[in-house]
Amino acid sequence: MDLPIYYTRAEYIETDTGNKVSRRATISGPQNIILGGKTIIASGAIIRGDLRRTGPGHAVVISLGRYCLIGEGCVMRPPYKTYRGNFNYYPMKIGDHVHIGANSIVEAATIGNHVEIGKNCIIGKFTIIKDCAKIADNTVIPPNTVVPALVLFGGSPGRFIEDLPESTPEMVEAQTKQYYTRFQPLPADR
Repeated sequence: MDLPIYYTRAEYIETDTGNKVSRRATISGPQNIILGGKTIIASGAIIRGDLRRTGPGHAVVISLGRYCLIGEGCVMRPPYKTYRGNFNYYPMKIGDHVHIGANSIVEAATIGNHVEIGKNCIIGKFTIIKDCAKIADNTVIPPNTVVPALVLFGGSPGRFIEDLPESTPEMVEAQTKQYYTRFQPLPADR
C-alpha cells in the first residue's frame, strides 16, 4: 500500500472533472486550454495557453488528456514557427496517462498516450512522441524529432536506448492512476 501524497486544500483547486491545479501554477489563457479530467498540475508549472494563432475565434492551444501529471516547475508552451513571413503558434495535443517530470520544458506538437517524460528534460518544438514512449531524466529531444512507440530515449541529444516491454501501457496507466489516488487533501485537523 503506497502512502498518500498530501496537499493543502488552500494550495490546490479541484475542478468538477477532478483536475487538481496548484494555485502556484501559472495558467495563461485558460480559455485555450483543455484538461481531460483527473489531471494534476503541480506548483510552479507554467502552461501557456495565451500563445496562440492570431485571428478570430477560440483556438485550443494545449489539450491534455486524462490522468496527466504535470510536475513542479514544468513549462508547457505551444510550438511556433515563421511560415511565409507569418509568425504562428501551433496547437499541442497530449494524450491520456502522460507524466511529465519536474522542471521539464515541453514544446511538442503531439505526445501520445502512456508517455513518461523524466525530470529536467527539454522536448523541442514540433516533437512527436508516440504512445508508450519514455524519455529519461535530463534528456534533450531536438526539434522535429519523432520518438517511436515503446522505446526509451535518453541523452543530449536524445536518442534510442532500448525497446520497452509490451506491458508498458498497463504499467504507466497503473502508475498515473495510483499517483492520482494517492494525491489527497490533508485530512482536516480534528
